[in-house]
Amino acid sequence: MKNFQKDFIKIYQTERGIMLLMSLNLVLSIALIIFSIINLNPNASVVKVGYGDIGGYRDGAWADMLAFPLFAIIFGILHNLLAVRIFHKRGGGMTKFFLISTTALILGAFLVQVRLLGEA
Repeated sequence: MKNFQKDFIKIYQTERGIMLLMSLNLVLSIALIIFSIINLNPNASVVKVGYGDIGGYRDGAWADMLAFPLFAIIFGILHNLLAVRIFHKRGGGMTKFFLISTTALILGAFLVQVRLLGEA
């Protein structure tokens, strides 16, 4: 735990780019949580929950859409903690790559959810 705190303080003091990416991931994940919870439709018996190239959009229960808030929690909190650990083990370059990949995943989750909501 002490190494984690020291690494986080070192990131804050010296690596502004990593800190900016961590903050961006947190803000985007909070936005994804808010967006996905607002657009949950528990009154609907069937919602669009996925897309397949052969079968088109798949119907499912509204509870299947709870995956998006779960993704937001994982991407926002767990990935920032993992980023500090990666910084300790591999350095700044790999940490930036990891955080940029996480940002792309969050934006991809937004895109998927908007497309599914558009077809409903």
